[in-house]
Amino acid sequence: MWRATVLTIFPEMFPGPLGLSLAGKALQKGLWALDAVDIRDHAGDKHRTVDDSPAGGGPGMVMKADVLARAIDFVTASSDRRPRLLLSPRGTPLTQRRIVELAGGAGAVMLCGRFEGVDERVIEARALEEVSLGDFVLSGGEIAALALIDACVRLLPGVMGKEASGTEESFADGLLEYPHYTRPQLFEGRPIPEVLTSGDHGKIAAWRRAEAERLTRGRRPDLWAERPKPPQKPAKSK
Repeated sequence: MWRATVLTIFPEMFPGPLGLSLAGKALQKGLWALDAVDIRDHAGDKHRTVDDSPAGGGPGMVMKADVLARAIDFVTASSDRRPRLLLSPRGTPLTQRRIVELAGGAGAVMLCGRFEGVDERVIEARALEEVSLGDFVLSGGEIAALALIDACVRLLPGVMGKEASGTEESFADGLLEYPHYTRPQLFEGRPIPEVLTSGDHGKIAAWRRAEAERLTRGRRPDLWAERPKPPQKPAKSK
């Protein structure tokens, strides 16, 4: 079973939206499991302190290495090979490729940072992989953890209704997804593209591919640049 373990000072945020829709139904069916662990339970004082002022001075507070280490050790046995992830704005940006890798494993342990950040020593000592949703800052890692889990769970066997649902969407082939249409045939003077109602599956597939390429070139030139280039035809000798 794919298992997500989340270390947080706000365990009440889980399952949250993960208890609804596809993820929620899959959770009820036992297709995956979720543990939300309160980091404060592993503090060493009566005030359940998890943070302290930054060494060297500066604003804000920093999450304590000793408390986080105890929390991580509590949820991971020596045989637990799940990746240990720290949701952090300075982390490696998450991609669909990494999500597929995570979904194909046994699950993940996720540490949700708060305040100014996490003591660097626990990141090193517990081999935490820092991952990020993007180039922006959230109040904490919980929302990022919810998004990561949702992205993984929907790829688990038996979660999505149709097997093709996960193969014809954005990033599945290094492209953004093609546009979608449904009834009514005419909406505010805008018709469904004629090719989609032609019944010619070959033309439909070609149109969708061309549209996916067009959108990727225009909106994500970084993705387009990473795509393998077609082999060059040898020049004809004169």
